[in-house]
Amino acid sequence: MDPTEAVVRTTLNTVSRVSVRLAGAGAYTLFHMPSARSKMRPSERDLLAAAHLGRVRVNGKSATTYRWGSGERPVLLVHGWQSRGSRFADFVPGLLDRGYSVVTFDAPGHGDGTGRSTTILEYRSILAELHDQYGTFEALVAHSLGALGSFYALNEGVKADRIVVISGVCDFDYLVDEFVSELKLRPSLKDELLVRIEKKLFPGAPAGRMPFSVSHATGAVTAPILVVHDEDDSRIGVGQGRGIAAAFGDQARMITTRGLGHRRILGAPEVVRAVLDFVEHGPDAAGLPEVESGVVPAETGAIPAAD
Repeated sequence: MDPTEAVVRTTLNTVSRVSVRLAGAGAYTLFHMPSARSKMRPSERDLLAAAHLGRVRVNGKSATTYRWGSGERPVLLVHGWQSRGSRFADFVPGLLDRGYSVVTFDAPGHGDGTGRSTTILEYRSILAELHDQYGTFEALVAHSLGALGSFYALNEGVKADRIVVISGVCDFDYLVDEFVSELKLRPSLKDELLVRIEKKLFPGAPAGRMPFSVSHATGAVTAPILVVHDEDDSRIGVGQGRGIAAAFGDQARMITTRGLGHRRILGAPEVVRAVLDFVEHGPDAAGLPEVESGVVPAETGAIPAAD
């Protein structure tokens, strides 16, 4: 175990024996604070240098935005936890070649965004602001936590004609369970964390709809959906991807990969090609494997890992 993680675990559990409310406040803060800020890779520098830069203000912080192209036919790329918009670098040239503009951002606490933390509410606000700027997105491509934040925004009015989810989170509960498990927090502390999440993030949510799940957005999202997930993803289990596909039934298609894990999947040529084909041509794209809608067995339509 990381020494810092061990100290945090011991401190929170010890404090919770004296004051579970105080420990809960600390856990809630840490839950929204990335432990590391993703840095730009050398291979991404030239691409980002060519982007039009902007800012979206949210809760006294700002997200850094990047745009390639005129802004017409916008495709939005939404990064995940401890990541940044430039991680989609392999998708940008192909989208531009197909006549799209590309928009992405670094959320607060990520990349070149300001602040030290962010929440699903801030993801929603950023996507809503970009939607106001560019109108309906011709496609939205989201990775990891970015998928959950995107569906939260889509559920509340953001529009996209096609949606791609890569290594996506389906249920907010999953994030809470992973956080609690990783830090080995006491059950009473988890209960207090959930109380704070309900109060601060989802006040007034209908019974059974706190925290948020992608399945809650099925009535608001009518666009075709492509779900891509790796069987060997140790960060976000493939069951989360299957949950997204299953929630949307015939509206969704799922392809699985092997050996790419949670992050390498974004740079795999086979994945990039399948996503670009889906964005341009929709569910009938010739480049997509012939797979059934909804949950797909790993051996069906799987993209093998690149060497």
